[in-house]
Amino acid sequence: MIELYHCVDARSFRALWALEELGLEYRLHDLPFPPRILASEYLQLNPLGTIPLLIDGEVRMTESAAIPQYLATRYGPSPLAVGVDEADYGPWLDWLHRAEATLTFPQTIVLRYTRLEPEERRLDQAAADYAQWFLSRLRHLTRALSDGRDWLCAGRFTMADVCVGYALLFARTLNLEHKFSPEIQAYWDRLSARPGFKAAQVAQAAAASAREEIA
Repeated sequence: MIELYHCVDARSFRALWALEELGLEYRLHDLPFPPRILASEYLQLNPLGTIPLLIDGEVRMTESAAIPQYLATRYGPSPLAVGVDEADYGPWLDWLHRAEATLTFPQTIVLRYTRLEPEERRLDQAAADYAQWFLSRLRHLTRALSDGRDWLCAGRFTMADVCVGYALLFARTLNLEHKFSPEIQAYWDRLSARPGFKAAQVAQAAAASAREEIA
């Protein structure tokens, strides 16, 4: 069975959401954040101490944007993947990786310097600069949605939407959603209404509750 090591609403949510969209069976391991500090035994499984960690037989993956691509193609065929023979194959790959490298990365700096660092090490200017970086890159998403499309690629919901959708979830965690354009807000409403998204939220809440009861 597929195993996923996860922290609530962290990057690993992409993998959890992808599993739910595909209807795959999995075992969810909830960890406190950050696990490299609060669950040091996890380092035996993933020396990086990062999440997600997805284990599928002999396969081990730790990149949150790669895992949805892997799952959609490994367990396909699925409309959640865009095939190499489709016109939007290139844009699909672009959005998958833009979601992490361009949209999520600057948000991690905001999180670090507003919440994770000790009070004396927090840097308001760095957090503000990287928040603006994220918001400026988010304009490309508004442009992509401005033609009235519901989803990013191939006229259907795909793993690109899962990956970008997580970046919007992260933005809400950082209280940046008031900067969403009307197009992005409507897109977020569609994403968060999906049964797969809701199922992933229920699954992570149940796993977190179970861990807290054991603790």
